[in-house]
Amino acid sequence: MTSKSFFLPPALHEYLLDHSEPPDAVLRDLMRETRALGDIAVMQIAPEQGAFLTLLARIARARNAVEVGTFTGYSALCIARGLAADGKLLCCDVSEEWTAVARRYWERAGVAGRIALKLAPALDTLRALPTVPSIDFAFLDADKENYIAYYEELVPRLAAGSVLLADNVFWNGAVVDRAASDPTTEAIRAFNAHVAQDARVQKVMLPIADGLSLIYKP
Repeated sequence: MTSKSFFLPPALHEYLLDHSEPPDAVLRDLMRETRALGDIAVMQIAPEQGAFLTLLARIARARNAVEVGTFTGYSALCIARGLAADGKLLCCDVSEEWTAVARRYWERAGVAGRIALKLAPALDTLRALPTVPSIDFAFLDADKENYIAYYEELVPRLAAGSVLLADNVFWNGAVVDRAASDPTTEAIRAFNAHVAQDARVQKVMLPIADGLSLIYKP
């Protein structure tokens, strides 16, 4: 996959990958199959993000996880691997075609039993969840125009001590480009500002791939 760390020199990015947990054969094959889809493959997370998701889910001892935006399933596979033995991951997506690829690799990786896939608009799926704060790990990587709406459905449902991660918060650097005013860039700027001002959570923006916000609910 093409590096999403646009701010890193290629040699330094290769060094980063060489000194991080590498993708195994299942993840490598999933990357290759996703790459064959063409330009849309850019929607897949970077390998270093996958390693980070697995480690963070494991550190958080996550049991009840939610993902908004699944695509071909790389991030879900990584999260599921980090869950506690009795953990479950709810994946929200609308594409039968892309998630059919995901299902095959989840089965191959032995994590299909931990994952429930809901094919429906994610806002409908999130709004149907119990309102009690029970989610302990969430990953947001879907249509950027709805990031704030997804966030506002997730935060009240996050348990104390839980984490939420939001991908693409740099948007290839467009968030600081004054000439960029397209709807997606403006949506990400609005989301980043919304999170920064949210007193319910603690947050840090990490320079991992295309920017990853780590949000903690005390």
